[in-house]
Amino acid sequence: MGLLDSVIGAVTGGGQQQPQGGAAAGGLGGLFGMLTSNPQLLQAAASMLSNEGGHGGLGGLVGKFQQAGLGDAVNSWIGTGQNQPVSGDQITNALGSGTVADLASKLGVAPGEAAGQLAQVLPGLINHLTPTGEAPAGGLGNAGELMGMLGGLLHKS
Repeated sequence: MGLLDSVIGAVTGGGQQQPQGGAAAGGLGGLFGMLTSNPQLLQAAASMLSNEGGHGGLGGLVGKFQQAGLGDAVNSWIGTGQNQPVSGDQITNALGSGTVADLASKLGVAPGEAAGQLAQVLPGLINHLTPTGEAPAGGLGNAGELMGMLGGLLHKS
């Protein structure tokens, strides 16, 4: 887990205080502050977005959100405009209750809380991983490449 530790270390600034503001505020500091307070959430989100993840990477997640009637929301996360929010219930509807229950088990929280946490971090995370406003044709890469992208974003912030 060395790469994850490096990303978390870069996010936390070696103990420096993080900027105020939640992930929903769109701030990179707030987003990664939330993720570093729960490294399992960072791993789960990275797994969902990676090409080798069980969800088909970013393209697979986009498809699931579109099928759940949330195409405009997920497209706003990829695009360069303001991110549309989603609720935990909408996350559960898009990903399925089994997926959310598995995540909740890994995080040690109730399924509703796990879905709420994903609703807080996915919009900003996808937004920051698609800075050009387009989803890469080949996806975001494997978990290692994705964590490298996250680390690169942190050094820019």
